[in-house]
Amino acid sequence: PIAIGARVMSAILRSRVARQVLGTRGFASVPEVMRAAVVRETGPSSVMKVEHDYPVPKLAPGGVLVANKYSGINFIDTYHRSGLYKRELPFIGGQEGGGFVAAVTPEAEAQGVKVGDRVAYSSVFQTYAEYTAVPANKCVTVPESIPLDVAVSCGVQGMTAHYLTHSAHAGLVQPGEWMLIHGAGSGTCQWAAQMAKLRGYKVIGTCSESKQDIARATGVDELIVYKEAPGTSYEDYSSVDLVPKVMEITKGEGVKAVIDGIGLATWETSIEVLARRGIFVSFGNASGAVPAFPPLRLINKSGFLTRPKLNDYTVTREELLQRANDIYGWIHSGDLKVAVDRCFPLEQAVEGHDYLEAGKSRGKVLYEI
Repeated sequence: PIAIGARVMSAILRSRVARQVLGTRGFASVPEVMRAAVVRETGPSSVMKVEHDYPVPKLAPGGVLVANKYSGINFIDTYHRSGLYKRELPFIGGQEGGGFVAAVTPEAEAQGVKVGDRVAYSSVFQTYAEYTAVPANKCVTVPESIPLDVAVSCGVQGMTAHYLTHSAHAGLVQPGEWMLIHGAGSGTCQWAAQMAKLRGYKVIGTCSESKQDIARATGVDELIVYKEAPGTSYEDYSSVDLVPKVMEITKGEGVKAVIDGIGLATWETSIEVLARRGIFVSFGNASGAVPAFPPLRLINKSGFLTRPKLNDYTVTREELLQRANDIYGWIHSGDLKVAVDRCFPLEQAVEGHDYLEAGKSRGKVLYEI
């Protein structure tokens, strides 16, 4: 039968209604409804509402039910909420979380996932909620030495930083060569700058004035600091002429790779600073989406372009665990510093998105469930 963890039993007993969850080996009771931040129409942050009677998800074969303690807030969540990235409505926000395994299917048990396991996961939708149904092969057991909020922070941002610095550039940059990382004082690229240094690259970071202490702490070799747009924590990308600064630092050669999660405001300069056969890794849209452009824009130095996403770099469980084990190992050894900036209660779902979209984050932003 599906096993139910003692940790969530009190919540089950308090539930006014319960339902039977069918596993291939029997039944067990779990709550029927839960709290969740739900999007029923796309638009600004205000469209996201916390509901207290949303159905608890059903378990599919090979799945587990995780009682979430934390859920990560990422820019991609705002793209789903706004409608930039299409989702079927209604949906619960989020795609990373962590907590304790509350129920398992027989297939999940066969994979070694047990009730009570302390786990984190990513690339799974509907995590702004008390419970999330997670494929067992997406769960990563969290070592006791790693706080759970830090482990959840490793999900989208940590894994993304890992594939950006290890894989997405397709080996077109080698240790000892220059890499430009935009936004080294915020979110994913705070991780990426540290990992790039661990890989042996020479790193130029960019950041806003208010985040230069964070960016410098990542160990970048050079830092280019932008003024801030009035009334925001965002960089004013017109305040610094980036291209000549990068060319001066690299002695006229340019960089072999650019990691760019900013998008609209930076894509043109990202291409201009590439070295011969360098690669523009465009992975985000913090300032807006990169518009379509002709391939001839890359001809000047025979440049490469990739627009990657995390799911394509955690295709197998082996790949997922390799990245997770690297990250947890660096955190345990002190080689990788993870900053949890703010933790909003789930009831403040709107405020969490507003905080991230205003560019205020100085590290990972979470919901506590």
